[in-house]
Amino acid sequence: MQEALNHLKEKLNEENYIADDALAATLYIAMKLNRPLLIEGAAGVGKTEVAKAAARAFGRELVRLQCYEGLDESKALYEWNYQKQLLAIQMDKGVGAAKVEDLFGEEYLLERPLLKSIRSKEPVVLLIDEIDKADAEFEAFLLELLSEMQVTIPEYGTVRARSVPFIVLTSNHTRPLSEALRRRCAYLYLEYPDVRREIAILRAKLPGLNEALAAQVARAAAYLRQSDAVTKKPSVAESLDWAEALMALGAEELDEDSAAQTLGFALKNNDDIREIVNDADFIRSIL
Repeated sequence: MQEALNHLKEKLNEENYIADDALAATLYIAMKLNRPLLIEGAAGVGKTEVAKAAARAFGRELVRLQCYEGLDESKALYEWNYQKQLLAIQMDKGVGAAKVEDLFGEEYLLERPLLKSIRSKEPVVLLIDEIDKADAEFEAFLLELLSEMQVTIPEYGTVRARSVPFIVLTSNHTRPLSEALRRRCAYLYLEYPDVRREIAILRAKLPGLNEALAAQVARAAAYLRQSDAVTKKPSVAESLDWAEALMALGAEELDEDSAAQTLGFALKNNDDIREIVNDADFIRSIL
């Protein structure tokens, strides 16, 4: 088991995703059992990147469904090619019952991400991103796919998975998810990385970043996340942006001047920036 986990961590590391033991174990077991994986955590901690890195590491296509309020079957599962159906009707005015049924056949069916993922000949990674932004009705609609690996299209019938996708759902916890959905998934909660792991992430993503500057950015990001003065905590993505901005500036270290010049890459709220630039403890945290 440990050998398999180490192999998975190595493959993820090759894709510049620095995984800890808990993440690697949950990902390994979920993939082995063909169990959907629900990943929760604050925005920007790397939830979406888990699916992307897993797809690259195992040579699978990534099929992504970005959720939003009002998302429905026609955008997520399938849609009928209405223009082609209308053209077929116009070409044959004597449409009988059998012909009407033909209009809802394979020729007129347009795949959306969910249908594409289960009809793929080769297993894919299906990313259902930010499921908490979709309506509860859409969440309920997903249950058949998550539990049976099939979907039902009223005019067409039940479509069973040709190959079983590895499904990753992410949530920023903006609304509670149903117990029915949670029961069908393995679960992983991602925290912000500790300083040591964030240094590794920064150096993996930005090979030209020196270790001393990476350590300063990681310590500064940790301070900002713990500060009560900061309302919008910087994500890992923003730490990367910050480090990249410092490199573009030619800064060899993060000091009071370089921090003031680049803080807008880490904090995206003027009140937060104003509080931090006047915070003496912040400067001490990075030196």
